[in-house]
Amino acid sequence: MIQLTNYYFEYKSPIGILIITSNGDSITRLGINGQKYFDNAIDGAIINNGLPIFSDVIRWLDIYFRGEKPTFTPKLAPEGSLFRQKVWNILIGIPYGEVITYGYIAKLIAKCDGKDRMSAQAVGGAVGHNPISIIIPCHRVIGTNGNLTGFASGLDTKITLLGLENIDISKFHKPSI
Repeated sequence: MIQLTNYYFEYKSPIGILIITSNGDSITRLGINGQKYFDNAIDGAIINNGLPIFSDVIRWLDIYFRGEKPTFTPKLAPEGSLFRQKVWNILIGIPYGEVITYGYIAKLIAKCDGKDRMSAQAVGGAVGHNPISIIIPCHRVIGTNGNLTGFASGLDTKITLLGLENIDISKFHKPSI
């Protein structure tokens, strides 16, 4: 069995330190240091900031955090079940500066699978386990009736990312604590 080497790089962003991992060819993970479901992202990985794929991601993130729409997508290789892959592929298609709902994603998957309906909660689980935050824009998914709902790095981070894309968050509802 061939063992692939994993590499990682840390990127200082306005929302915190981003941890980016790669198999040497594609990005496999991208998340904010300490975010939910991301704790073991660099276990066994070798730090390497010289990989060409990391240069691509740095360029993409620099553009994004300037509040501009990147015109390219680095090579991505998120790992997950077929269902999660379907959800993440829909997320990639959400245009910059726009949002969709969990329910809408569920309807798209149900239609694609020839089913009458799909659970929005199941979609929420897949969105929440997105291994490549920001580039696969899970922050662009909101709840029914404009409810701002969870984000693995916290609701304030989600609001910041939506604001970077000039999305008017005043029309959305923050959950009460």
